[in-house]
Amino acid sequence: QVQLVESGGGLVQAGGSLRLSCDASGSIFSINAMGWYRQAPGKQRELVAAITSGGSTNYADSVTGRFTISRDNAKNTVYLQMNRLKPEDKEVYYCNADLVTSGYSYRIYWGKGTLVTVSS
Repeated sequence: QVQLVESGGGLVQAGGSLRLSCDASGSIFSINAMGWYRQAPGKQRELVAAITSGGSTNYADSVTGRFTISRDNAKNTVYLQMNRLKPEDKEVYYCNADLVTSGYSYRIYWGKGTLVTVSS
């Protein structure tokens, strides 16, 4: 069994910063890509940022230059540093991991999400 647990969400004023963390644990052999997605009510979940095991990153245009994704491979943890937050960044943020389980199965896992609220 694999679990992804997000933390770090909360309320912040526009222009402020938050740092999200996501810890992956359980029967993990290796983790390929990890990422952050977000979803507003009634909308599709969209990619915010992703990072490979080698450190290559990819960002949505709307967050480029403001958000930074990083990971600690030894801890199976991915981070999202969010700066200069805007009211439109207010969404539930989900962690995602593309990994190989201890049983050598490829799986994609999701966390339960953490709410980010930005006040104007």
